[in-house]
Amino acid sequence: MKMLIKEFAAYTGVSVRTLHYYDEIGLLPPACVDENTGYRFYDESSLLRMQEILFYRELDFSLKQINEILSSPTYDQKAALAQQKLLLIAKKERLENLISAIDGAVKGENIMKAFDNTTFEKYKAEAQERWGKTDAYSEYAEKTKAYSYDKWQNANAELDGIFAEFAACMKDGNAPCSAEAQALVRKLQAHITESYYTCTKEILAGLGQMYVADERFAANIDRHGAGTAAFVSEAIAAYCQ
Repeated sequence: MKMLIKEFAAYTGVSVRTLHYYDEIGLLPPACVDENTGYRFYDESSLLRMQEILFYRELDFSLKQINEILSSPTYDQKAALAQQKLLLIAKKERLENLISAIDGAVKGENIMKAFDNTTFEKYKAEAQERWGKTDAYSEYAEKTKAYSYDKWQNANAELDGIFAEFAACMKDGNAPCSAEAQALVRKLQAHITESYYTCTKEILAGLGQMYVADERFAANIDRHGAGTAAFVSEAIAAYCQ
């Protein structure tokens, strides 16, 4: 199932402009982009990602916090959903207390305790601490906070160009462990370090696994040729051994 950006916007209740912004900041990139028309397409994995974003938005997390959480290498969707449920229950209880407090205020009662938000903030802090406090993301946030639109475009275009080079390397018959492929892994690592955050071998190994495990990343990389994502992943694994 694929939807054009306007269809996806209508389905999720989010504006096209917002989707463009989410793509720009790396929060929700499209599943694929038609090279000829420039049309952006979203799929089922995009819907799942949007669902997570909307849950956190409903819980008053900032876009920066949401990006930190969803970008964490240790992010566990099932565990996160369980924590979101606790947050929603805490928020529901607080709203019910506030509604009851209105009646008390009418009667002249002291209703200040109704504004106690300790439980909700506790759960929220736990979610942020568990998923969004990686050193890499902190560095990423600091390094990119002043990026202009053109700076983002150039950095992302260069990254995409490296994946295109991987595709060409694969089509030329080179193995993932070949000197040519390994040189591209070093180029990828250097670009990530220069443009986003310090890409250690440990982080690089995690990215290599994500490129095939996450359907959105795999589909985006495979735009350059079927099997490119797997080739990149195997090349990274060989480099990091």
